Formats: sequence, C-alpha cells, structure tokens
Amino acid sequence: MTPEAGRTMRAVVVHGPKDVRVDVRPCPVPGEGEVLLAMEWGGICGSDVAYWKHGASGTAALRHPLVLGHEVAGRIAAVGAGAGGLETGQPATVHPAEPVGDGRLPDRIAGRTNLCPEVRYFGSAAFDPHTDGGFSEYRVVRADRIRPLPEGVSTEHGALAEPLAVAMHAVHRAGDLRGRTVLVNGAGPIGSLVVAAAKYGGAAAVIAADLSAPSLAVARAMGADETVDIAAGEVLPTDVEVAFEASGAPAALGPVLRSTARGGTIVQVGNLPGAAVSAALGDLVTREITWIGSYRFVEEIDDALRAMREGLDVSPLITHRFPLAAAHEALSVAADPASGSSKVLLRLGGGE
Repeated sequence: MTPEAGRTMRAVVVHGPKDVRVDVRPCPVPGEGEVLLAMEWGGICGSDVAYWKHGASGTAALRHPLVLGHEVAGRIAAVGAGAGGLETGQPATVHPAEPVGDGRLPDRIAGRTNLCPEVRYFGSAAFDPHTDGGFSEYRVVRADRIRPLPEGVSTEHGALAEPLAVAMHAVHRAGDLRGRTVLVNGAGPIGSLVVAAAKYGGAAAVIAADLSAPSLAVARAMGADETVDIAAGEVLPTDVEVAFEASGAPAALGPVLRSTARGGTIVQVGNLPGAAVSAALGDLVTREITWIGSYRFVEEIDDALRAMREGLDVSPLITHRFPLAAAHEALSVAADPASGSSKVLLRLGGGE
C-alpha cells in the first residue's frame, strides 16, 4: 500500500552507543528514477550490532542518528518517473551499495565496483551525511539498486540475499571448487552461508569449524559434511585444498594456515581488525599458501537470488524473528553469544 502524502512511518534509528530507538519519520516520496519500497523483512548484521554497541563500525563512527539495516526486502509501493520495468506490488530486495563518482577503476580491477574508493552503503556512517539503511517501514531506493525476487522466493528469504551474496563472492574469489575439500572456519551467519555457497559451487566436502555448538548445528543444516567443535577440543583437519576464514579472529589465522595444504588457498572473508594484532603467519610463506581477501560483493546478489530460486535453502540460518518495535531486544539477542542466535530478523511490515 502506498502511504498518503504527509504520512509518517517508523524506523529503527541508532543515536549512540546502546541507544537505539524506534523513531517516527516522514514517509519518503520517490523521485526521478526511484521507487518506494514497503519494507517487510530485515536481517541484523554484525555492523548493525557494532553501531548499537559502540557507536561505530570499524572506522565509521556515528556523527548523527542513523537508520540501521542493509539486509532488507519488501514490495514496491510506488514507482517514480523513469523507473521503467518495475511495477507496484513486486517483491524485491536491494543491492545496498552505490559507488560514488564516475565509477572508473584501474584496468587491473575493472568491473570490481566493490573496490571503488568511495561507496555509499545502506546503514553506514562512513560518510557525513550518513547513508540511512532500510530498517524502516518505507525506503526510497534507486531503481537500478532494486532486485526483483524470483518466483518462489519469499521476502523473508529475500532479505538474506545480501549476506548470501557476500558468501558467493568469497566462493568466486576461491576459484573452481568442484570436487574439492573445503574448510570454513567460523560458522556464524556468513560462515554458514559460505558452507551453502561452497556446496552449491560443487565442493565435494565442506568442513565447518567453530567454538559454538549451536553455530555448528546451523552449519550442518546449511550443508556442512563435517563439523569441528574447537571448544570441545576437536582439531582442524589437515591438508584442505581451500579454506575460508570467516571468523575474523586473528588467533585463528595460525591454525587455519597450518590446516591448509601446501600450495593451497585461504579466502579471508571474516573482517579482521583495523589495528595491530598478534597472529602466527609463518606457514603462509613456508607452505606457499595463497591468501585472498574478499570484500562485500559485486553483482553476486543476482547469483544469490538465482541459487535460492534453484533450491538453496536459507531457512536454517534464521533462528529468531522480532517485530520492528522490539529492535532493541533483537539487537541484544544478535549480540549475545549465549543466545544461540544465527540470523536474527526484524519484521518491518506486512509479509509472508
């Protein structure tokens, strides 16, 4: 339903550390080349938790209130002039990245828009003014950022297309996985999605490792053939051909390097700290391991939607659902390792 002129809406807004509120704001109106999306579902990401807990995510610090959320899906409520090919009522998700400037990149990284020097991202304080996210009842979105959902993919699952795209980008960075044995270290939401993406990409066997038994249970449900419970004293396998380091914990780097076969590949998908850390990296040299970074995604959100259409099931990842009004509780659960949560969803409006 399109809101009437002058109507208001609710939005999940972080004002500072441990200060998140459900604010009332004016409903936006789509302009030239824009659509109005009536939001239905939003997934809480680690960056949302970081803004709430610390008032910053990495080097991006709050300077003023910010609407959270970049994992979202809903239905098109209104179409602005020039936004052809889109219709009201269509279910859709959002590619949340908007490169700043002319988009020109050096030939060596041509087309890798995730590496543009400046990118505005939904729910990010990297720029001032900040870029509001999509944890609101309505959000105006550029038409070229809209991704219609395939038939059979609900808006609840569509909200997970963005993190699945992160996982699929990591898998693409690794190269051809068909017939290969893969280790995924860290079975949080991204790690568990890497498990699913690796299996979808043809990996013969995927081993997931984590300190959390509930996280490993999710990884198994997402397709892991074996799991390693590090907290229970189990050890990582040896001589895996490809490893995905999805924990972002510097202490994990040494064991993962040792687990990787000589001449093997590690894809670093977990965000590492921006400050100096201590890590055992000797095996990177002596075992001639290729260490590859993986940052967000380019257009793999389209691959994610295609995979879901073809049967990749993200439902085991969803452990909690909360109404928009309970955003504080939802963030608390997502931030608490003892909660056993994987992906925590906010119901932003009407939906499946």
